[in-house]
Amino acid sequence: MELAGKVAVVTGGASGIGEALIERFKAEGARAVVVVDRDEAGARAVADRVGGTAVGLDVTDEEAIKTVVADTVAAHGALDVFVSNAGYVTQGGLEIANDEIQRMWEVHVMSHVYAARAAVPVMVERGGGYLLNTASAAGLLTQLGSLQYAVTKAAAVSLGEFLSITYGDKGIVVSMLCPQAVETNILANSPDRTGNGDQERGTPGAAAGDGVLQPSQLADTVIEAMAEERFLVLPHPEVQTYRERKASDIDRWLSGMRRFQSRLFAGEDITPADWLLG
Repeated sequence: MELAGKVAVVTGGASGIGEALIERFKAEGARAVVVVDRDEAGARAVADRVGGTAVGLDVTDEEAIKTVVADTVAAHGALDVFVSNAGYVTQGGLEIANDEIQRMWEVHVMSHVYAARAAVPVMVERGGGYLLNTASAAGLLTQLGSLQYAVTKAAAVSLGEFLSITYGDKGIVVSMLCPQAVETNILANSPDRTGNGDQERGTPGAAAGDGVLQPSQLADTVIEAMAEERFLVLPHPEVQTYRERKASDIDRWLSGMRRFQSRLFAGEDITPADWLLG
């Protein structure tokens, strides 16, 4: 899909990946952008800068998502792109409280369900549309140090596959954005190299082994992938290699991940390739 003349809604749009995508969509000629974020003031600042519309809401509020879609169609006569992008990370394993797992499930999985449930019928009625859902490389591989992040991001990717299979013949294109580390607020909360969560804010965690991208760099990859309508959007090309190794020999992959985790959390300066590809 080319963005020129299109109408897009972007959640998590007040900062980071969402903000970068909004700026790039407008640069590509999008006719209208709706900036959605729980931080309404932040959303308004971005919208004012690019000439868009701001909406403050929590992406786990299904009725609010329905309203955004309806209002967008009423105001602009179309909804071509819905970017379901909100997310966060916390640390923990089996000891993590059930309500924290449930909260992350709502944000990382159900928000995509709510977005699709509201947007897909509108898009199908108008001949098609584009769902871009932010997941993570963790959804394809795993997330060291965070049970809840690993599980919910994997579920998000599976949901994207279901949506593509089910609605692809009705004109709905689905892409899953699966980066490793990106310079956003989420990065500061990633599991650190000691595995105990005491890193200083702004210190890259375990996801940064293959480099930290700026949101604008990620946006470049997204535009290329949308033009080609690719399902997987992989800003870090190493992720494809890891996926192939995992698929070809899962037992070797798991063994390598255990070695990588041990060395990483011991504070050694290594990259995933040192242990996962050896």
